[in-house]
Amino acid sequence: MSLQPTGPAKAEHELSISRLIDAPRTKVFRAWTEPELLAQWWGPHGMTTPICEMELWVGGLFHTVLRAPDGSEYPNEGVFLEIFAPQRIVFTDAFRPGWIPSKKAFMTVIVTLDDVHGHTRYTARALHWSDADRQAHEQMGFHRGWGESLDRLVDVVTRKMPN
Repeated sequence: MSLQPTGPAKAEHELSISRLIDAPRTKVFRAWTEPELLAQWWGPHGMTTPICEMELWVGGLFHTVLRAPDGSEYPNEGVFLEIFAPQRIVFTDAFRPGWIPSKKAFMTVIVTLDDVHGHTRYTARALHWSDADRQAHEQMGFHRGWGESLDRLVDVVTRKMPN
C-alpha cells in the first residue's frame, strides 16, 4: 500500500486562488521576485504600485503600496518567511524586518508554482489569523482583486517578458 500526497491542508481561515498559466514557472517566479516586474501587475485593474521594495531573503522586506485611481493608497509591509526558487514564496505582515512584530497581523501568503508540462499551476493562499480577518478580506473583494491581479500577472509573463 502506498500513500499518495494530498497537497496542503486548507487552513481554517484561508482564501485562495489557483490558475494554470501558459508560461514556465521560472518566468512566474521572476514576476513575483523582481520589483520592476511585480509593480507591473500587483493589484486589481486600475491600481498602480508606485512603491515596490523587496529584500529577497528570509526575514527580508516585502513592501508595496497600491494606489487606486482616486489617489487612495494601501500600504503593505512584511517579511519573507520562505523563498524556494522557483516553486514557493511565503511572506507575512505579522513581522517587519528585524523580526519586529507588526501592530496588527492580518495574513500570511503562500504562493506555490507547480510545473505542469512546461506550464505553471499558480496557487496563492491567504491565511488569516481569525475568521473575522478572513471575512473582512473576502468582503474587500479578495477573489475579484486577486483574480484581476492574476490576469495582469498572466499578461506580464505571457506577453511582456522576454523568454
